[in-house]
Amino acid sequence: MKMRNIAIIAHVDHGKTTLVDALLRQSGSFRANQQVADCALDSNDLERERGITILAKCTSVLWHDGTRINIVDTPGHADFGGEVERILGMVDGAIVLVDAAEGPLPQTKFVVGKALKRGLKPIVVINKVDRPDGRPEAVLNEVFDLFAALGADDEQLDFPILYASGRQGWASTSLEADMEKGMTPMFDLVVKHVPEPKVVLDTPFRMLATILEYNPYLGRILTGRITEGSIKSGAPIKAISYDGSMVEQGRVMKLLSFRGLERVPVEEAHAGDIVAIAGLSVATVADTLCAPEVTEALEAQPVDPPTLSMTFSVNNSPLAGREGSKVTSRMLRERLLHEAEGNVAIKVSESSDKDSYEVAGRGELQMGVLIETMRREGFELSVGRPRVIMKEDPETGSRLEPIEEVQVDVDEPYSGIVVQKMSERKAELTEMKPSGGGKLRLTFLAPTRGLIGYHGEFLTDTRGTGIMNRIFHSWGAYRGPLEGRHTGALISVCDGSSVAYALANLEARGPLFISPGIQVYAGMIVGEHTRENDLEINVIKGKQLTNVRTHSHDENIRLTPPVKMTLEHAISYIADDELVEVTPKSIRLRKRLLDPNERKRASRKVTEDTPA
Repeated sequence: MKMRNIAIIAHVDHGKTTLVDALLRQSGSFRANQQVADCALDSNDLERERGITILAKCTSVLWHDGTRINIVDTPGHADFGGEVERILGMVDGAIVLVDAAEGPLPQTKFVVGKALKRGLKPIVVINKVDRPDGRPEAVLNEVFDLFAALGADDEQLDFPILYASGRQGWASTSLEADMEKGMTPMFDLVVKHVPEPKVVLDTPFRMLATILEYNPYLGRILTGRITEGSIKSGAPIKAISYDGSMVEQGRVMKLLSFRGLERVPVEEAHAGDIVAIAGLSVATVADTLCAPEVTEALEAQPVDPPTLSMTFSVNNSPLAGREGSKVTSRMLRERLLHEAEGNVAIKVSESSDKDSYEVAGRGELQMGVLIETMRREGFELSVGRPRVIMKEDPETGSRLEPIEEVQVDVDEPYSGIVVQKMSERKAELTEMKPSGGGKLRLTFLAPTRGLIGYHGEFLTDTRGTGIMNRIFHSWGAYRGPLEGRHTGALISVCDGSSVAYALANLEARGPLFISPGIQVYAGMIVGEHTRENDLEINVIKGKQLTNVRTHSHDENIRLTPPVKMTLEHAISYIADDELVEVTPKSIRLRKRLLDPNERKRASRKVTEDTPA
């Protein structure tokens, strides 16, 4: 059978998954009466809620001329970018999707650079041309400049162009939409432009594992493209690492191939096809799955090291165990190790403290997704502030820290405050240019630790109109200490239920995080102090019921609505001596040490240990 393997790569929210929906509909993968949700490949609840792709997924369509087209939908967010790099080794072509208004953004630049180095011939699709603020001609020039800057050869620079609207379900070689043809021009271009996979059938089976997932019934499932030979269900196989050393031996329990949205069992698969194999319990991404007689591994893309770590610990607050069903350290450990097994970007290690674990990953979003998934499963846990992982320069012995490229689109009146705030975070402005519509595009190189917790402040500073995109750039020299949070915390001194009368009298101290009738405990953070020091307050103090009555005293209490903390906001907001308590129903902020006397002793010790 004729075959094509392509990946769809783009920045987050440029319409990859919506475009795949349109391709599946046109190819006849859905029945005429089949009810299909938008973004059908985003099967995870969190993916649907957040509107982003978190896990790379494969699908397959059969085009009219009998060509099977395997399509890989990839994540667009930088925190999940490691998957995209490895997936490029599984395909022979790439559809580079660019928003007609926003143009190429950092993740586009990062992934396109990897694709060009691999020699892939790109197809450029300018999506969302139906946007009222679209500027497709200018975006096309930006894409060409980007390809040239990334070192594309003449053949890659001579890329075919399509204009499309994934939501309306059409693609065209010109800006004039032909709705009747739908996505046919894109299918025809893929068949014509993307080369067939190079197959070697008369050698033993070899396949590089590219995507790893865990299934409760089948165990580990490894997906990849068969490079050489063929494989049958039930055949013996082994896994070897990149240096040729043995990982494990086993048997193919299930051989699965992709048909539309379904993964169906097949008896045999050949070189060039993308398949999923179940039956191995230790093999992971970047291992070579092969016939027992093979000794040489396939070249693999190394997994990027994590740049951020957080401490996950058992919830030990006075309200522990009231809302969750999974509260022990054994359950927490098993769940984290299970996550590390299925997600190669996450590393889990035991911490020096009892009942806590160090979890390292790519970024705040990736950590937030893991914590949100766990709380929905019934876990109660406490998490600390994210910390950047440093490394040592092998030549000079100096400290290196991760540096990110940050691209900001803001209205001109807000550019000054953004530059000021970024410079306070040790960022270096590398480029400033107009991006149309009265907006400026600013590019910075900033240390990762300076960006933790900045996104919420950035949205406030730009009145919600700014767009910030960031991606790992390189390891750079340590840029010195950064200023911490400029405000203190309002800390409850009592256990009980909050009272409107007490909250009304405390509003002048700073914005509150709780409303009346909320259970609180000593050491819980209930608001933000307007000054830099922490302040202990009593939020359960009621009104004294005396026989003195006046009209002015008996007016209804009107409270300012509390600040509702989202999980990501809470994680980035807390200081080093604070924790976020996460349960299935609540997100609370608390001090690491609940006893006020212990906190005072700890602060005195820190002051004594700090050199003059």
